[in-house]
Amino acid sequence: MRSPSFLVLLSLFLFAFSTTFSPVSAESAPEAVRDTKGDKLRAGVNYYILPVVRGSGGGLKLGTKLNGTRCPLDVVQEQHEVVDGLPLTFTPVDPKKGVIRVSTDQNIKFSAMSYCVQSTVWRLSPFDESTGKWFITTSGVEGNPGIQTVGNWFKIEKDGDRDYKLVHCPMVCNFCKVICKDVGIFIGDDGVRRLALTDDTPFKVMFKKA
Repeated sequence: MRSPSFLVLLSLFLFAFSTTFSPVSAESAPEAVRDTKGDKLRAGVNYYILPVVRGSGGGLKLGTKLNGTRCPLDVVQEQHEVVDGLPLTFTPVDPKKGVIRVSTDQNIKFSAMSYCVQSTVWRLSPFDESTGKWFITTSGVEGNPGIQTVGNWFKIEKDGDRDYKLVHCPMVCNFCKVICKDVGIFIGDDGVRRLALTDDTPFKVMFKKA
């Protein structure tokens, strides 16, 4: 027969084990991204991505590449801040999640048709040696996380108390070598403001429900 002292020690051990390895609560989930009205961003809902800094252009749209190639179209910024651009949707890596959260891989997709017979899902373009940049282009694949789609995932991160920034640092492939950089604005010789990865100033953004 077990002694009372042994049973007490066993009970304490089981209590400590269950406390240490209890399931993660919903409260530990990453913070929800908020739109300009303070509401949580929702998957599949149309939003405009707008600059926080006034006088630095408008929303986002589809545009030709710096070398003049049309397809696939790049992600570019409207020149005038009063123009909201094209609406976009966000799809988290877990499609069952309805709320868009910071530090979580997302597909970003324009809710628009283009003359290119390709998707409007964002993806990272190959390195451009003439500018030393990775531009953000389209024709990406929605969903299917893994090595074949590693360039199609972006994150929303906090940049200060209320501002956000876009980041490319995918976690959908554990063994892949990935690029981790902020998304910024590159102004080419043609004057077009294109989204590209940067080591300098990130593109501070806010989200307005369409």
